[in-house]
Amino acid sequence: MSYVWGFLVAVPEENKAAYIESAEKSWPLFRDYGATAHWECWEEDVPEGEVTSFPMAVKREPGEKVVFSWVVFPDKAAATRCHESVGSDPRWEEMTMPFDGKRMVYGYFDTVFAETA
Repeated sequence: MSYVWGFLVAVPEENKAAYIESAEKSWPLFRDYGATAHWECWEEDVPEGEVTSFPMAVKREPGEKVVFSWVVFPDKAAATRCHESVGSDPRWEEMTMPFDGKRMVYGYFDTVFAETA
């Protein structure tokens, strides 16, 4: 099964176009390191929570939207190579992050079930 890098970020609404541009530029790098899919999803209806929620996880501020994203790799080894390349492949330095990276929530996940129509 696939190995997935998932993440959440809070992006200022006025940076939506810049965020999309950054995502489009990052896809070829992810693909070069073995990624098979890349999804970036912009908040449409993400409620505040009382105990926990997406907005609470990223400390969303007024004027920001939550972005829920994931990159799919064929295995952990490919994901690890990609992650390690961030410090060694100069193409990553060209990427701009139009959000506060300190509030990014991310992790790697082993797929235990997947189905598509």
